[in-house]
Amino acid sequence: MSNWLGAGLALAALILGATLLGWQGALFATTGIIFWLLLQMSRLMRLMKQAGAAPMGSVANAVMLASRLHAGMKLAELISLAGSLGVKQGDETFVWRDAGGDAVEVLLRKGRLVEWRLLRTGEAAGSS
Repeated sequence: MSNWLGAGLALAALILGATLLGWQGALFATTGIIFWLLLQMSRLMRLMKQAGAAPMGSVANAVMLASRLHAGMKLAELISLAGSLGVKQGDETFVWRDAGGDAVEVLLRKGRLVEWRLLRTGEAAGSS
């Protein structure tokens, strides 16, 4: 959901609640908004806890990770797929490696996946 859509829905809930039920309706809408924000925060904290427990920059299978990536993917979705945090290579470039030596290099802009490439073991050694 986009930020504008979420803010618009929250504002609509506040206006509708206040219009129909007065201050109690506005309070009820505010409670619903806070509950939704707490759910989002809880989901993000659970994701970070799981990713923090795994070795940094490791992934079970780099080829499978590369096949599941798509442009526009959010950083949280990428971390969820990889199961760990990536190793920072540049300002916006991160790398995940598997046990076989294959790697996935991703470029993020504004928290969204722009491009990625799979580096096979032979190719990664040849480009260094």
